[in-house]
Amino acid sequence: MPDAILQVRDLTMTFGASAGGLLSKPAPGFVAVDTVSFDVRRGETFGIVGESGSGKTTLGRCIMRVLDPSGGSIRFQPREGDPVELADAPPPQLRSVWRKLRMVFQDPQASLNPRLRVIDVVGQSLQKSEGLKGKALADRVGGLLEAVGLRPEFMQRYPNAFSGGQRQRLGIARALATNPELVVADEAVSALDVSIQAQTLNLLQDLQEEFALTYLFIAHDLAVVEHICDRVAVMYRGQFVEVADTDTLFRTPRHPYTRALLEAVPVADPRKRRRGAGTAGEPVDTGATPQGCRFSPRCPHATDLCRQTRPPARRVEGADVLCHYAGEI
Repeated sequence: MPDAILQVRDLTMTFGASAGGLLSKPAPGFVAVDTVSFDVRRGETFGIVGESGSGKTTLGRCIMRVLDPSGGSIRFQPREGDPVELADAPPPQLRSVWRKLRMVFQDPQASLNPRLRVIDVVGQSLQKSEGLKGKALADRVGGLLEAVGLRPEFMQRYPNAFSGGQRQRLGIARALATNPELVVADEAVSALDVSIQAQTLNLLQDLQEEFALTYLFIAHDLAVVEHICDRVAVMYRGQFVEVADTDTLFRTPRHPYTRALLEAVPVADPRKRRRGAGTAGEPVDTGATPQGCRFSPRCPHATDLCRQTRPPARRVEGADVLCHYAGEI
């Protein structure tokens, strides 16, 4: 894809694998991310949604290189300069890339050092990368605080003096400090009240236009994803089971898991609730991996083909779907 800022190919993350030894057997480990491939276009918001345990946060951490992936390629293309292969980039190269690739975390309280004043929390990266201090640092931090809807004089306070929504704005300001191009937002609004969620989502959209940002938006709340994302990938047991633009996915979901997620979304008017066959069984099981389709133990449409053969990705009316019967259900 010529306008892609991020290209991920066959990304895999396995925990606990072992080659075995003289007195131990090889251990296959748990595959949290299984040969995932996708592109993120510059300027868009690409959403990744799924239940807890689906692998979406692990995927985000691999892209940020908080975790070292077990295999695959992560190609980051900045506006200026050559593309960078993040999957095996050495630490010195990663440090320079991290200025253009930033993260907003789920828990704003845990992600902010309570012993540092706001000027140091937000401006820490500016102090290290640009050597800013004194009035120059205060001016930059003050501008960032204004950009996220906070007053510049707040920079002398400590994070505990702020509400949860304000602390998340501080986290966003910190992410913007180095003028990034791609921001990975990992459940960035899930810890906030519904009214504060809406304000934060609107802020993120305004900042995207102002700072020319691209978002990789990880969430479990479909209502949030529908509000902010241009395209959505639905993740289940380490795989993308459906990828489509937001309108297509919410209007005509093709994978049974996507349909089940949408049917579970509460709506104000019960007459408008999506009706379907639902799912069987329990949420994501991190135990033994099914031989065929990962979703087959819970799928109401599963056949012997589904249970025995891994489905190929199929293109069905604008969606890439990992299902044998995507065009028929």
